[in-house]
Amino acid sequence: MTSTPDTRIGDATLGKAADENFPVAPFFLPRAWRDDLMAVYGFARLVDDIGDGDLAPGGADARHLGLEPEQSDDRLAMLDAFETDLHRVFATTGEEPHHPLLRNLRPTVRRRALTPEPFLGLIEANRQDQKIRRYGTYAELAAYCELSANPVGRLVLALTDTASPERVRRSDAVCTALQIVEHLQDVAEDLERDRIYLPAEDMERFRVAESDLAAPSAGAGVRALIAYEAQRASELLNEGPPLVGSVNGRLKLLLAGFVGGGRSALTAISAAGFDVLPGPPKPTKPSLLREVGIVLRRARGER
Repeated sequence: MTSTPDTRIGDATLGKAADENFPVAPFFLPRAWRDDLMAVYGFARLVDDIGDGDLAPGGADARHLGLEPEQSDDRLAMLDAFETDLHRVFATTGEEPHHPLLRNLRPTVRRRALTPEPFLGLIEANRQDQKIRRYGTYAELAAYCELSANPVGRLVLALTDTASPERVRRSDAVCTALQIVEHLQDVAEDLERDRIYLPAEDMERFRVAESDLAAPSAGAGVRALIAYEAQRASELLNEGPPLVGSVNGRLKLLLAGFVGGGRSALTAISAAGFDVLPGPPKPTKPSLLREVGIVLRRARGER
C-alpha cells in the first residue's frame, strides 16, 4: 500500500512512541484500546513537537492547520491553530478536523465520550513553555505538571472507563513523577532550549548555578540536586502500586508498565551516579521488566 503525505506525517509522529520510558500501547491490550491510546498519544506527541520546535521539515503540519509553511517556526501561532483544529474534533456540526492526527483522534473522542479539558491542558502546557523558562519553586513545577502530564493519565483512565476520584488522584501523582523523571533525564537538552525545570529554590539550596548545568559532566552539587529531585519523584511513584492494584486484567499490566517505566528510569539515573549532563540515562529492557514485576508484587500487597 502506497503511503500518502498524511499517513507519513502520522507515522513519523507515532513512531516516536518507541523512545518513551514506558510502553505506550503494548501488544497485550485489546486492539480497540491500542488504537485509542495511539490516537491520544499522536495528539500529545504532536503538541509537544510543536512546542519544542521538533516538527518535520517542509511545513506540512502548518499547511494542515491553515498556516503558511514558514509559520511552522511560530510556535504560538501553531499552538493556536492546533487548538482551533482540536475544537473541530469535539464539534457536532461543521467541518472535520484538518490535521490527519486530529482526524484520527475524532472517532476515539466520540467512542469514549472524552471531554476537551485534558487536551486543552496539554496545549496550554506547551504555550507555557514558550513564555516561562524557569520555575522558582517546586509548587510552580507541580502546577506545570498538572497541565503537561496529568491529563495523559486521566485520559488513560477515561479511555478504559475506570476513572474515579481516588484513581485520578493516584494517577496525577504518577504522571507528575514521570514528568519530573523526564526533566531529570533531559537537563542538558532542555538547557540548550533555554529551559530549566529544576526549581530555583532547590538549585540555591544545593548551590547549583545555571552554568553548572552546562558542564560536560555534573559536579557534586548537581549530582546532589538530581538525587534530591529523583527522591521526590520516587515518593510520588509510590502511589503507583495501589493504583495498579485497584484495576483488573490487562489494564493492570499497562499501568504497571507506566509505573515500572518511571522506576527503571530512576534506576538508570542512579546508576549514572546522578550525572545526567552527558546525556539522558536510559533504562534497559531487563530493568523495565524487573521494575514492572516489583510494581505488580506490591500491588498484590507483597514485599
